[in-house]
Amino acid sequence: MAGLEEEDYLITEGDSLSGHDNNARARTMPAICDPSHLLHRIVVLVFMCFLGFGSYFCYDNPAALQTQVMQDMQVNTSGFMQLYAWYSWPNVVLCFLGGFLLDRVFGIRLGTIIFGSFVFVGQIIFASGALAGYFWLMEAGRFVFGIGGESLAVAQNTYAVNWFKGKELNLVFGLQLSMARLGSTVNMNIMGWVYDHIKDFMDSAGHTTLGISLMIAASTCLFSLMCAVMLGYLDRRAERILNKEAGKTGEVIKLTDVKDFPLQLWLIFLICVSYYVAIFPFIGLGQVFFIEKFDFSPAQARAVNSIVYIISAPASPVLGFIVDKTGKNVLWVACAIVATLGAHMMLAFSFWNPWIAMCLMGVAYSLLACALWPMVAFVVPEHQLGTAYGFMQSIQNLGLALIAMAAGSILDNKGYLILEVFFCACICMALIAAVMLYFVDLLRGGELNLSSSARARLLKNDSPHSE
Repeated sequence: MAGLEEEDYLITEGDSLSGHDNNARARTMPAICDPSHLLHRIVVLVFMCFLGFGSYFCYDNPAALQTQVMQDMQVNTSGFMQLYAWYSWPNVVLCFLGGFLLDRVFGIRLGTIIFGSFVFVGQIIFASGALAGYFWLMEAGRFVFGIGGESLAVAQNTYAVNWFKGKELNLVFGLQLSMARLGSTVNMNIMGWVYDHIKDFMDSAGHTTLGISLMIAASTCLFSLMCAVMLGYLDRRAERILNKEAGKTGEVIKLTDVKDFPLQLWLIFLICVSYYVAIFPFIGLGQVFFIEKFDFSPAQARAVNSIVYIISAPASPVLGFIVDKTGKNVLWVACAIVATLGAHMMLAFSFWNPWIAMCLMGVAYSLLACALWPMVAFVVPEHQLGTAYGFMQSIQNLGLALIAMAAGSILDNKGYLILEVFFCACICMALIAAVMLYFVDLLRGGELNLSSSARARLLKNDSPHSE
């Protein structure tokens, strides 16, 4: 769509009409129906943002209902954390295959609908397992849910690039991230309320009440699936009107590239997995932690447990702008890790108001994402980016699956203090890897920690026009 002249946009769906007739009819087309018009793209953007809402809303259903799941399904913490592990297992592989399936097999439109259907069906199976009282069925539902979850995010990004490349793309990515965090936040704060109202209506608690609550949550996945269908229709219509190609993910996956990855990239992988395993499993178990240690009410515990997601929605674009303007990515990553370590130590060894630690963790989590993920593009050539990011996501999901099981077992046998010490150890490993990354990068030219102005000069000198 980018690069076409205005008169090329203004043609109608009737391919048999002459160019003069096409333009004459297009001039009468309302702006909201014209794919070349900003108003129409805003409508498309609304569907894009809600495309992942259901997935993010339902991903942390277990965290929002931790106490209820453990009581109603009669499982311990180790069993409860299997619900997160089963989500991550399929994504150890699908991080490599998701983009390929969207590009080469299904196409972006059908692929988005298929992956959205996996999310919806997985949530239905998950809720049905609770209704029937079968925890193994709930685990199966989370596995099916996981098949669609991560790949749906790839499809969402592909649509964004296809419709907004060269225009408002950075703003669009920021809005999509904000909507994703909104889904997580609403889930954390509303699902307990939904469960309580259903319990009052049925005058009893139990796995049936849990199942009905999760089935209501599935409505968000159905809504997102409807958005996928509408996006497919609008994208196909725009393809006919604007004669544009269908979107591609741009991910070229070649596993043979792994042998060529530099040491800096492997250290980035280590930072990624060591850091994120101390964030998501902690949030998954956080509600009961705040109730037991700080004597919070369930509503207060849900609110403080969701603050990381609430902060990341507005903070991510702001911090991303700061990192872009200053450079020094390794330094920002190290600062984020140190801040997260401080937050976990406050939660573990003090009785300070946990809002302080969780707000600090929310800012640090957003900062690390803004500074860490772009570094991959600095150390591998463009043709290896798809493989590098796929491998990074695969390792992250493998780590999350393993640590989710380990965290549940530690909590069952040793308690929250030892679990927090374990999370601190993971963060320390990430910090060690960040320090190693700084020195390895320094010995190899120091490109990762350049200031933004120095990086701009380097890119200018490397460009063919500089010769």
